[in-house]
Parts: sequence; structure tokens; C-alpha cells
Amino acid sequence: MLSSPGKCFPVMKLTECGSDNMDNLENKHEKLNDIVREMDSLMVAFSGGVDSTFLLKVAFDVLGEKALGVTATAPTYPKFELDEALNLARSIGCRHILMKSNELEVPGFSDNSPRRCYFCKSELFGILINKSKELGVKHVADGSNCDDLADYRPGREAAKELGVRSPLVEAGMSKEDIRQLSRKLRLPTWDKPAFACLSSRFPYGTKITEDRVKRVEVCEAVLRTLSFTQFRVRYHDEIARIEVGEADFEKILSTDVKNLIVNEFKKQGFKYISLDIEGYRAGSMNEVVTTTTINADRDEPVK
Repeated sequence: MLSSPGKCFPVMKLTECGSDNMDNLENKHEKLNDIVREMDSLMVAFSGGVDSTFLLKVAFDVLGEKALGVTATAPTYPKFELDEALNLARSIGCRHILMKSNELEVPGFSDNSPRRCYFCKSELFGILINKSKELGVKHVADGSNCDDLADYRPGREAAKELGVRSPLVEAGMSKEDIRQLSRKLRLPTWDKPAFACLSSRFPYGTKITEDRVKRVEVCEAVLRTLSFTQFRVRYHDEIARIEVGEADFEKILSTDVKNLIVNEFKKQGFKYISLDIEGYRAGSMNEVVTTTTINADRDEPVK
């Protein structure tokens, strides 16, 4: 039977997630294996990110054919991420299902309030839960880790309401633990940069539309083809604000690169292209809201 909404699962305190209580990564790995084994069958919300890739690999190693990954395709989930997820699931050898989703049609999401991530995760987990019932899979799990407990995240609220498990949290794993264990398992995602869905490129209150999301996706693809690795293109109406690491400032301002970026971005309808001289930083859109709102509504990374 699927996890019941509201059912209590092991809750990790922040102090239980640190290395002081569980220094040995192998112990954490074995604990995760035990948690997954107890589930008997498991559907992983699989994005191709560091966390969900590691969880899917462990689930497949422990449960074999009774583990599967499900990826929801959506306008805010870029094609390059989908392609990577397909390749990763294939390399792991695990069953992988694609399901259509469109959070832009979910009431409240496209209005882009600070509760946006709650609406998105509620729809996503609802789709997965219905599919798990159809397939007879007992549990649905996400890739949340212990670092996510430092802030209240609306997406985790949705997971709790719908009975979605977080095995990496239950095993006391931090992001660094997951990266180290992923490297040991030879997963190519062990050093993959953090990525948040494309909706995080828009200031709260700016309506999110499929056309605007596509424009941002195309502009970020330009930066990717130029071999930038950690970057964001933030949407501000006529302005595209580029964030890259400070180490990349010289490269992005070189004449050939700068001119190429300007030309390609203007093709997407941006009149002004700016470089944020503070550099790349996660959740920069939250800097204009209050501390209380930031703590409650920080953008959630793709897991």
C-alpha cells in the first residue's frame, strides 16, 4: 500500500544529520540500503540531479526491478536536463517512465507568488502517487537531503502532506555525503552543479508564461555552449541579468563572447543584457523580499 498522506516517517533533526553523529559514509550508505529495502518497492521522483540520481542508483541496486524512476516533463524543465535524465536512467539500468506535467496550468503557480514551489510539488507528487497506485508500487520518494532541513521549503510541505518519503534525509545524508558516495559509485553527477527549475529565474510577482520560460531556456543554452558551468539568466522584463562565477568575468566580457551573447539574447527579445557583478549565487531573486519570506520560500533546487 502507498504511503498514507500525513503518515509519520522518521524525522531527522539537524544535529542528527551532521558528521559528528555518523562519520562513516559507509554506515550512512548501509542505513539507506536498509531503509530502501524495507520499502519493498519504490518510485523515485527523478530529475537527473545529484540527489535523485544517487537515490535511484541505490534503489535499483537494492530492489532491482521493483525500483523505478519517474520524470515529469514540463515547460520549466529544460531539454538538456531531460536528455541527461534519460541517459542516466539508461546507464543505471533502471526502469524509467516519462509523464507529462504542466505546472503553468496549476492555479496559483504562474502568478509566481512565494508559494510557487508548493503548487509545483503538489502537482508533481500527485501525478507520481496516482501512477504508483496504478503500478502497485508501495512508496514514492524524493531526493531531499539533510541540508534542505536548514530552511522551511514549501515543496517539502507538499511532500509531507501527500506521504512522499525522503530516504536521504532518513539516512542522515548531507549534500556532501551524497556527492562523495556518488563519486564512489562512479555516478557522473557527483560533481554536477546545482540547478533549479526555470521558474526561479523570475522575480516574485512576475507572471511566468511558457514563452518567457522558453526565452530564458534559449539564453541559458547559449551560455552552456560557451562552456560556462555555473550560471543563471534572470528575467526582468526587457532586461536579461546574467549571473556567472567571478572567475568567468574576464571570459564573458571578452569581445567575441560578449558580442555573441548580446546578439543571441537580443534575438530572444531582450533589449538590455547586463552582467551582475556580484556573480552567481543561488536564490538571488530572494534578496528583494523580507528575511521571514526568504526563510519560508527559498527557491528549491532540482534534486
